Amino acid sequence: MSTTPLGSYKILQKIHPLSLLAQLTGRRATGRLRVSTGSIYWSLYLQEGKLVYASYSDQLFDWLDGHLERLERRVEGLNQSIRAQMRVIFEAKHDDFASTQADYQAICWLVNRNYISSGQAGELIEEMAKEVLVSFLRLKEGNYDFSRETSLDEMPKFCHLDMRVLVEYCQQQLRSQYYQTTEQGGTRRESSMVQVFERDSNPTTAQQESTHLLEKSHEASLADEGSGEVAGEKVVSKKHYVIACIDDSPTVLNSIQHFLDESVFTVVKINDPVKALMQILRNKPNLILLDVEMPNLDGYELCSLLRRHSMFKDTPIVMVTGRTGFIDRAKAKMVRASGYLTKPFTQADLLKIVYKHLN
Repeated sequence: MSTTPLGSYKILQKIHPLSLLAQLTGRRATGRLRVSTGSIYWSLYLQEGKLVYASYSDQLFDWLDGHLERLERRVEGLNQSIRAQMRVIFEAKHDDFASTQADYQAICWLVNRNYISSGQAGELIEEMAKEVLVSFLRLKEGNYDFSRETSLDEMPKFCHLDMRVLVEYCQQQLRSQYYQTTEQGGTRRESSMVQVFERDSNPTTAQQESTHLLEKSHEASLADEGSGEVAGEKVVSKKHYVIACIDDSPTVLNSIQHFLDESVFTVVKINDPVKALMQILRNKPNLILLDVEMPNLDGYELCSLLRRHSMFKDTPIVMVTGRTGFIDRAKAKMVRASGYLTKPFTQADLLKIVYKHLN
């Protein structure tokens, strides 16, 4: 999957960390989510939706050394001399943080030299991940991309952490901080974070409840930027568009709604493909975003049905999917789909495809 370089953005975009994590874990994604704000990078590596490593670039080896120093109290073979040797070997590689994860290489080196065990490496990574996620979930703006190929692909994995459990820990940390700095209302917003993950992983739960929780979790970060430009795309405020989004995942539907400026777009969220045709007829959208993998009726079949209706023979229909193979693109072409948007997508990815087919 090709990604947009972080440095290509001239302005920061609004981001919703919880929505990003829920989208990736719900789709059992494998790859690296990289987020930047200013000169700081966050890197989250996932395998089948589980977190295998998380790091941020600010004073990276001071941060790693602090965690190793705490681990040293319980590990006989680890000492200050070994930590200093590790820094000499690996700290210089940190200059190219975007392409190599020098701190993870350092942890692998400690395990290979038997200074720490694989289990102890897993404990170390979990403690580091908690600290990274607490800071990551506070972010309200930045630039980000997702890459399926990572520098960790050929390296050993010491743990596969459940994101829901990690978010629960972060919830407790943030709640205690909110008790000290905000009123009870701020605490209630954070308390919905774990519930979003529980609802997203349980397909039997009512969509309305899940949608409500996700909206609550982002409520404070939806202020209008008012800059006339989002992620490099100029917003045409004189026109208003109706976008129909058909997807069985409430997380994806809400992500799309949050990514599209409500002063320019009205987002019609449809989670049942069988009922989609009637809802589309009622709302007459300017563009349709259509998930490929849905129960009862897949996106290709639904696209074919829409194209047979005279009202939608020329309406832009963009297929939204994690599949990127030749066969899938051929199927999209056969049913006369207008475009293709690959999951997981960024706000910039979404805006680019939307404006391409509306202008």
